[in-house]
Amino acid sequence: MARVANGRTTAVMATGDEPVPQRLLSVATRLFAEQGYELTSVQQIVDAAGVTKGAMYHYFGSKDDLLYEIYARVLRVQHARMESAADSDAPVDERLHAVAADVVATTAANLDDTKIFFRSMHLLHPDKQAEVRAERRRYHERVCALIEEGQRAGVFRADKSPDLVVDFFFGAVHHLGTWFRHDGELTGEQVGEQFADLLLASLRP
Repeated sequence: MARVANGRTTAVMATGDEPVPQRLLSVATRLFAEQGYELTSVQQIVDAAGVTKGAMYHYFGSKDDLLYEIYARVLRVQHARMESAADSDAPVDERLHAVAADVVATTAANLDDTKIFFRSMHLLHPDKQAEVRAERRRYHERVCALIEEGQRAGVFRADKSPDLVVDFFFGAVHHLGTWFRHDGELTGEQVGEQFADLLLASLRP
């Protein structure tokens, strides 16, 4: 099969070790990142994954489903990690810091997935766009609830709109794909810590 790595397409043998759905998603992510969603055909994906179209359609009804799942899998991981941190017994400022640092680190770790999705989300079926927006809204609302909790407790300043703070913070997170590099000066975890520090500094009385 053919795989795209570092901007080059190379021929490799399909080992079959990776489950078919994961293999299809891995290949689709590479091809979408390399040549764009619109210019990537289903035939190219199945050829690169070393499977038949029938095998792909057993797991994914369309190329649209692949695009959706590329981002949805990241959202699921982030949501689960966020809930774990937000529901812990730690003080509210520590919980918010953990959530903020994690969403940056996991976005950086899955940069191709998020870049592809934000570049191509408008091409999704409207129903799937609505699903993604609903999932993101639930995430944002949980973070907003942490800020409100901190404001009620007097830990965070009360003169800032939690909704506006959340929108401002996630706007910066969604912008990571335009400048973050894995070979850069800071790791994703380090960027996450600094983003979280800035968020908490903006909220302290």
